Amino acid sequence: MLKRMLKSYDYSLLFAIILISAFGLVMVYSSSMITSVIRYDAAPDNFFKKQLLFMIVGAVILIFTALIPYQLLLNKRFQIVMLLLSVFSLIYVYFGGHIAGNARSWIKFGPFSLQPAEFVKIVVIIYLAAVYAKKQHYIDHILRGVTPPIVVVSILCGFIILQPDYGTAFIIGMIALAMILCSGFSGKTLAKLLALFSAVMVVVTPFIILFWDKIFTQNRLGRFESFQDPFKDAGASGHQLINSYYAIGSGGFFGLGLGESVQKYGYLPEPHTDFIMAIISEELGFFGVFFVLALLGFIVVKGFYIARKCEDPFGSLLAIGISSMIAIQTCINLGGVSGLIPITGVTLPFISYGGSSIILLSGCMGILLNISMFTEYKERYKKKKSISKPSIQKNGLQKTLNL
Repeated sequence: MLKRMLKSYDYSLLFAIILISAFGLVMVYSSSMITSVIRYDAAPDNFFKKQLLFMIVGAVILIFTALIPYQLLLNKRFQIVMLLLSVFSLIYVYFGGHIAGNARSWIKFGPFSLQPAEFVKIVVIIYLAAVYAKKQHYIDHILRGVTPPIVVVSILCGFIILQPDYGTAFIIGMIALAMILCSGFSGKTLAKLLALFSAVMVVVTPFIILFWDKIFTQNRLGRFESFQDPFKDAGASGHQLINSYYAIGSGGFFGLGLGESVQKYGYLPEPHTDFIMAIISEELGFFGVFFVLALLGFIVVKGFYIARKCEDPFGSLLAIGISSMIAIQTCINLGGVSGLIPITGVTLPFISYGGSSIILLSGCMGILLNISMFTEYKERYKKKKSISKPSIQKNGLQKTLNL
């Protein structure tokens, strides 16, 4: 049984995950060694060692989630516990969390930090997948099938916005939207949802205007201004984006060479986190960027392919949610680095430094591999069963003819 299940795993997806994680580890070392020495007065391999430790923990979590049947996530008590833990951790962060990057988003554990908002992503994915899988027979009912999950997600996003972390809240909202659109709603229900959203915006807009100064601080407005014209305030709000442009432009087609970045020498703040793609572009050029995008694209497309093949609504929605998360986060990160959208501080999946992100992605990839395995195993079992039936009938017919 175990041997058959192991044969059913999608090893091409696993190979892509290992390859992009290993590449990310190399780039974290290359992009962070100068920052580690100059800014943090630590060893050049400080962030490399931490990222390696995160990846080892992530590998254990990936193996665990890949072997344990994903159907166990349907347990209602488990979902309630996860939702309550999410709410309590976000409340704790709001009142006593560690501040970094102008947001109170972290819980400190000695030298390490945990970002609860990262793990809310998978909690929302599991919750929505379970809710919409169970409500298929009354999914178009506004009060029973539509409103409760939207209210729950809105509450969680509200706590994250209070930190404030608009980037993560936006990602969770977009993941929820992708799952809602794929959950089986009729066009009529989607039109009602759009009307409901418009009504909510009409109610919320006066409050946004009233608390405009608190919501849109000078720092956040600076991000919008730098997005429109970074050279207008090159020494302050536009500094990061301008140096990102320099890194991308100087890399050209072939790059300056691994480890040869100039922008990581204090010009580009935090080059190993949300702006790591700029360093990749500078050091490895077009080929480095293409390599990363090809691997990320493969993982996303593979995830949607698994969702399409899976006959179980819960498994299919889980795969859609995980794939959407990676795709949305990648687009937001690349948009910020290239100046297509305002900078949000969102990391690049599998590549950027960050323990919370790596552990979350590892767990998600294990779940995706598990869904793929069960789908492939069922398909093979069906084929084997359909082949064996005719042979049994043929043997029975032969015996009759012999008589």
